[in-house]
Amino acid sequence: MKRINKYLAFLLVACFTFTACNDDFLDTKPLGEVDETSVWSDIALAEAFVLGIYQGFGNGGFDEQMLASLSDEAMFTHPGRGITTITEARSNPADIGWVNGTLSWQNMYLRSRAANLAIAKLTDPKFPIKGATTDRLIGDAKFLRAYYSHQLLRYYGGFPIVSEPYTLNSETFEAARNTFEECVNFIVKDLDESAVLLLGKSAIRGRATQAAALALKSRVLLYAASDLRDGPTAKAKSSTIGAFSNISLIAYPSGNRQERWQKAQAAAKAVLDITTGNQMGLSAPVAHAQGITNYINNSMARNGGEREILLGRYFINLKAEGGGRQGLFNGPNGYNNWAGNTPVQSLIDDYEMMDGTKFSWTNPQHASAPYNNRDARFYASVLYDGAQWKPRSTANQPRDPLGQIQTGSYQVTNASGGIVNHPGLDTRSSPIEDWNGSYTGYYFRKFIDPNPAVIDQTSWQEIPWPVLRYTEVVLNYVEASIELGQEAEARAWLNQIRFRVGQPAVTETGEALKERYRNERRIELAYEEQRFHDVRRWMIAPTMFSRKANGINITGTLKPGKTLSTYRYDPEIYNYVYRVIEMDPGKENRQWLDKMYFLPIHRDEMNRNKLLVQNPGY
Repeated sequence: MKRINKYLAFLLVACFTFTACNDDFLDTKPLGEVDETSVWSDIALAEAFVLGIYQGFGNGGFDEQMLASLSDEAMFTHPGRGITTITEARSNPADIGWVNGTLSWQNMYLRSRAANLAIAKLTDPKFPIKGATTDRLIGDAKFLRAYYSHQLLRYYGGFPIVSEPYTLNSETFEAARNTFEECVNFIVKDLDESAVLLLGKSAIRGRATQAAALALKSRVLLYAASDLRDGPTAKAKSSTIGAFSNISLIAYPSGNRQERWQKAQAAAKAVLDITTGNQMGLSAPVAHAQGITNYINNSMARNGGEREILLGRYFINLKAEGGGRQGLFNGPNGYNNWAGNTPVQSLIDDYEMMDGTKFSWTNPQHASAPYNNRDARFYASVLYDGAQWKPRSTANQPRDPLGQIQTGSYQVTNASGGIVNHPGLDTRSSPIEDWNGSYTGYYFRKFIDPNPAVIDQTSWQEIPWPVLRYTEVVLNYVEASIELGQEAEARAWLNQIRFRVGQPAVTETGEALKERYRNERRIELAYEEQRFHDVRRWMIAPTMFSRKANGINITGTLKPGKTLSTYRYDPEIYNYVYRVIEMDPGKENRQWLDKMYFLPIHRDEMNRNKLLVQNPGY
């Protein structure tokens, strides 16, 4: 026993001796992490940190639930996701409904803090390479801080401006909301500085450029000039906003609105002066078929459409990033997809005829064949009954050898010559998947790769999400020009957009021109997270967003003497009847309340920061 105790004592002394001679033993660095000092002492690690801030873009707008379904563009098919909490105006701080991570209050501040940290550390870098390299990174960081700040501003109104990273030594972690004007000025300053820092830097896919910084500035200033952000106008149009005790948190309480439109126009023109989109500058409309191809190329950023993307969210390592599943999320159930966000009839009706006239259900010719002779962008954006699409799966090709969308109910003849009803393969009565069928009778085509080899159910798609698109800036310029009375200039640019998709020139003036422009913006930027904001900033939400979600009911009856055992779309064999239907209130009962001009800030965020909400009654 004594011998054992002596041995243990020897080991104990040896351990103390070893530890004393190796002071670093207790200062081991974790192998799976990089400490802060190392990050800001190494240019490669610093760049990796800045690039990580872009992750706040998430999947862009390609998540399963899309912002389109919070507007009058689409309806979300599946219940229980918090979508109807917003569309039915039930959202409140205790239950805010579905909010994407790309716009949530908490996430935007997490990303802004990272940008603040990068700006602070890179202003006096600890690595030897400086100058152009750090300019590039600070330009990225200032752009990103501006981007996430603009998300806060357009969804929630004025926010607490935090321009320095909080540390454990910070005196306070609470901050009052800044005014709307202060927030606009903060964002614009960041973007101006970012544009200077990024001037002359090589364009890298997925990263900010000078053009992207100026494009975002254009968006921010356009919003700032709009009705919702002009205090007197907003109060006149909404008694709810009129009762708001501190209008400066959500709008300019007064001031020169004409000057704001001038700033918005100048910001847009600055982008148009340094870059071009795809197939702009035409003096006449292209052929209709070419117009369809052009719009598909622009929305997929291919064959020249790459020039449309001023900043995109790209999906290279698709499975790792989780992006590129838009085909699965939104494709037809008859192709074993999920039919998540489906276009509503009110959007379909807003696509013009090929000759530029309005579609109308009171026109017998339109009503009998509603999918004939429409704007090229309709065919490039929507899958409708009878549309030619991809081949069905091997198991389902016998049911539909041609690969045509079937969203109606049709008569067919059976083996004994009798007439039976055939439910469309892409309906909620489908023999393939009934639970994933569209309620509206439509599916997205835009942003979905039409290549037959790309099977939506199993393939990831490399179509980028347009964070900022050239055509948006053109439309911003058009809108500001209209508001400034420069109608000839507005028409000239608006018609360039129309000519490349084969639509004739607009010739209207005054209010008619403004309405024509607004519809053009609705159609051109469909599903791009624009409509949600446009309807609000124009303050037409009480009319547009109170409309019930609607769709189409289609029946096909065999013409006398005609027979067909395997259904195909064929007006020579069938008489088709189209009837517009409103959604059952049990599925979605849309309404608008003016509180929904802004998303509510979650109660937990208010509890964390007592100075956050100065007007809790709103």
